[in-house]
Amino acid sequence: MASNPDRAASRDLPVCMEGCAICALHSDVDRLSEVEIWRNPLWLLRHHPDPSPLLGWCLLDARRHIAGPIDFVDEEAREWGKVVQKASRLIQYLTGCDRVYAIAFGEGARHLHLHLIPRFQEDQRSAAWSMADLYRDVEAGRELPVQIENVQEFLVAARLQAQNSFMT
Repeated sequence: MASNPDRAASRDLPVCMEGCAICALHSDVDRLSEVEIWRNPLWLLRHHPDPSPLLGWCLLDARRHIAGPIDFVDEEAREWGKVVQKASRLIQYLTGCDRVYAIAFGEGARHLHLHLIPRFQEDQRSAAWSMADLYRDVEAGRELPVQIENVQEFLVAARLQAQNSFMT
């Protein structure tokens, strides 16, 4: 396997990168407090900010500025699967969804943030690539976002569950 000498070693990647929207969010205590559910030294779970396409659409962010799993240090690699599983179970428990999609592209922000999206069999807007159309429609104002009051209720319940059992 060829190595890239221009690529910094994973452990040398910065915690925060100037110009990164996710790093900026992590640094903005007020903005982050509106959506944060849980965090530990490596990961941060948050609800999608307003406008949110679906109730329970969450994001799991790396706390360190990394592009994706290729940049994991051993501890991040060991913990990743457990945290994704627990966060997905939390979303399913609170929303009653049938399953949870896990999607990470890394193009909009080159800081690992995994979209955890509730999939409801009866709601075709959440089916596979239809949820991408829903996302664009909410952003463009063609579909109504989830009411902020509903997101706030979800956050209260999610924070409580995360503290008590799900994420510990």
